[in-house]
Amino acid sequence: MMSIMTENTPFLFSKSLCARLAQGPVYCLGRAGMDLYPEPAGIITEQAEQFSADMGGSAGNIAVALSRQGGRAALLTVFSDDQVGRFVLRKCEAYGVDTNSCRTQPGIWRNSLAIAETKPTDAAVVIYRNQAADLQLSCDDVASVDFTVAGGLVITGTALSGEPSASAVSAAISAAKQAGCPVIFDIDYRANAWETAKDAARRLTPELAQADIVVGNDDEFAVLCDGDKDKGLSVARDFAASGQLALYKMGEKGCRTIYNDREIQTGIFPVTLAKPFGAGDAFLGNVLASLGRDPDIRAAVIQSSAAAAFVVARPGCASAMPDTPQLNQFMAQNQMRPFDGQTRG
Repeated sequence: MMSIMTENTPFLFSKSLCARLAQGPVYCLGRAGMDLYPEPAGIITEQAEQFSADMGGSAGNIAVALSRQGGRAALLTVFSDDQVGRFVLRKCEAYGVDTNSCRTQPGIWRNSLAIAETKPTDAAVVIYRNQAADLQLSCDDVASVDFTVAGGLVITGTALSGEPSASAVSAAISAAKQAGCPVIFDIDYRANAWETAKDAARRLTPELAQADIVVGNDDEFAVLCDGDKDKGLSVARDFAASGQLALYKMGEKGCRTIYNDREIQTGIFPVTLAKPFGAGDAFLGNVLASLGRDPDIRAAVIQSSAAAAFVVARPGCASAMPDTPQLNQFMAQNQMRPFDGQTRG
């Protein structure tokens, strides 16, 4: 029987895993790329005369979000041997993200490129991922990481969509588990990365089962069970029942956070939307930063919801991630709206 926790009831994550998160760098495995934004904000891409450039990609953004909150973040990816790859590498270093375990891949391989409109609704995003460099991550790359001194391993699900990266993900999870290193899995479902949703579910599910923390929105959990959101919530609860922390995000309705047989329901910080993306990466990076300081799950989710709101209220992705003073000021000036999802027992 699921127990819905009240605000005054302590809701704590594993103290040993939280301590480990603070012990060393958290490795974020997956893509980092270049984002181009048509300017000025609000203009559609085909009418743009100029663009601004930023770093994007789920693994890169999560690493930046964590670093901006004082956490030790490292990227585990492959860069293209060209100007775009070097742009992304420079941005990582500027944001304090460790790239010592990354390498450059010569030849036809390219970092991802996204052209994203800064609009609150109907924001078109065009993504170029032909010959994706990040999917060239290999088991040899993973073997270069010493997980015995790592704080954690974040897997972004798109890294399972091609080889040799998929095998590298399995190797990384195995090495991290053997070293007692927390594994965090962001479902990170992108339909254009997979042949079918069923193919994604088949590859994602066994790896998700090994994670200590599982993160996704309601649509992503539904992908694991033929698009059924009710079943998706049940899957999240099944993960939690086996000892995993499940973060089930529901967009503007809020978030269900489930651990063992307990659940909390938290709302969002309402803001004027600048664009509808970047929130999930800010959320996860801040969850890890907060849990690395304190095992209080509720406090971590509230901080992370604030960071998500901060990011969608501003242009850009990596550059929009708040540092600690910015986030503290935002939380002091804004109030969380209550959870607005339908309660199911």
